[in-house]
Amino acid sequence: MADTQVVMSLKEKAYQMRVNLLTLCGTFEGSVHIGGDLSMTDIMIALYHYGLHVDPKDIRMPGRDRFILSKGHGAVGMYIAMALKGFFDFDEILKTYGQLNSAYGMHPCKVNLPGVETSSGSLGHGLPIGCGMAFSAKVNQEKHRVFVLLGDGESQEGTTWEAALNAHQYKLGNLVAFVDRNCLQLDDFTEDMMKMEPYGDKWKAFGWNVVEVDGHDMAQLVDALDQLPSPESDTPTVVICRTVKGKGVSFMENNPDWHAGSVSEEDMNKALAEIRAAWDKERGE
Repeated sequence: MADTQVVMSLKEKAYQMRVNLLTLCGTFEGSVHIGGDLSMTDIMIALYHYGLHVDPKDIRMPGRDRFILSKGHGAVGMYIAMALKGFFDFDEILKTYGQLNSAYGMHPCKVNLPGVETSSGSLGHGLPIGCGMAFSAKVNQEKHRVFVLLGDGESQEGTTWEAALNAHQYKLGNLVAFVDRNCLQLDDFTEDMMKMEPYGDKWKAFGWNVVEVDGHDMAQLVDALDQLPSPESDTPTVVICRTVKGKGVSFMENNPDWHAGSVSEEDMNKALAEIRAAWDKERGE
């Protein structure tokens, strides 16, 4: 069972990540995929600050876990989670995000930003790439895991399910998929665009170990990571995280209009006040 102090420390990092996300969204002169960044915040903190075996001081460490952001439009969320881990400085993200020649583009690029394992943005490719990495690790008898974060909209794509079949066929127990299941995609609610429920049953039918959690409950995320099968096992795992797009900001939550956008200074301050109030309540203040 998740350690209370560990969980509280991770919650504090998630709070800071949300503050940083909203600060960037309110100062960048352009659109940020803020809704999905907020829905994946707790997942990213649980991964980078608890589950992933990575070292920002040794980014090419052979035994490191690999992480692939398949939903590449969530790049800001990944950058900030990595910055909080010590890979780079948030102020540099804030100053240069989205600018020409910036390492912090609207989609991640491994050429421009050391520590990023895979360039992404074209949806439906992350899990296939993860399969290749996991298969290579198996062949070479390497013990690390490969983690992939998918959006639920992209899991409507055939490439995702072809990769799921491949992972089962080749017994890739070292492959772990996390799904940011916020039930919203670019245009509308996922179930109105392409029905996917019963979602977990589909993964089970493809031969995966299926874990379903509240993607905003840090203790559940920690427990899911603690209970992962050995990377030497034969069955890949998917952790379906039930989340809320725009989590923590009342006017963004579960609102299709906030797939991407920017906020005025007034709205940014309102959003930050809500985030801080929730954190104060969490700490009992």
